[in-house]
Amino acid sequence: MKGLDTKVAIVTGATEGIGLATAERLRAEGCRLILVARRPGPGDALVARLGPDRTAFVAGSVADRTVAERATAEAFDRFGALDVLVNNAALDHVGPLETTPEHEVRELFDVNFFGALNMLQVAGAQMLAAGHGSIVNITSRLASIGVPQMSLYSAAKGALLALTRGAAVEWGPRGIRVNAVAPGPTLTPLIDAWIQDQSDPAVFQREVESAIPQRRFGTPAEVAATVAFLASDEAAHITGASVAIDGGYTAA
Repeated sequence: MKGLDTKVAIVTGATEGIGLATAERLRAEGCRLILVARRPGPGDALVARLGPDRTAFVAGSVADRTVAERATAEAFDRFGALDVLVNNAALDHVGPLETTPEHEVRELFDVNFFGALNMLQVAGAQMLAAGHGSIVNITSRLASIGVPQMSLYSAAKGALLALTRGAAVEWGPRGIRVNAVAPGPTLTPLIDAWIQDQSDPAVFQREVESAIPQRRFGTPAEVAATVAFLASDEAAHITGASVAIDGGYTAA
């Protein structure tokens, strides 16, 4: 995609699922990458696979603001620039609204909202100084709809969607584009484990797919393709958008 072969990108939550697929797609497009995730083992292995000449890894949770600072510094130390930020790192949460303890709520927001905010503020400051940049926040279909037992996850992702729109308006005149990608049910390792945990996984998967107009789960690669497009120069006039990658789920 146009321009990606000259860009330096940070991808958080980069060692599995959508983050991994995004790192692979951006690297295939020619990006130089700073990968961020909590576990150094998978991170180091991914750097070795994608090529240590064009990738580097920073270990830590995005809930810790120093991780954003280290990742941004690494982009400039290794590659001399920062053009793209993909905020993908997140925690899942399922539980009843009325009994979820406060510490779980805080942990959820620390990663899913404040972690993304840390990255956006620190990386965004460098992009503002340069006068250009593209930020893609991975939200969820649940940022826009309600699902029982997932109200708090929805709230965190909804806050990130609101931040996306506000940042796009505030930073647009200064050359920064900020967009969101909202995946629906996607066959990540986390979702696959959820399916396999059911009493009859095949029947359960068919039931879930029956609620999706396209009658199938999405794939991480399909989400990654849209992230790459929004990061590229081909999306130069797109900002403040939320792109649903959900097979029609939220349209039904």
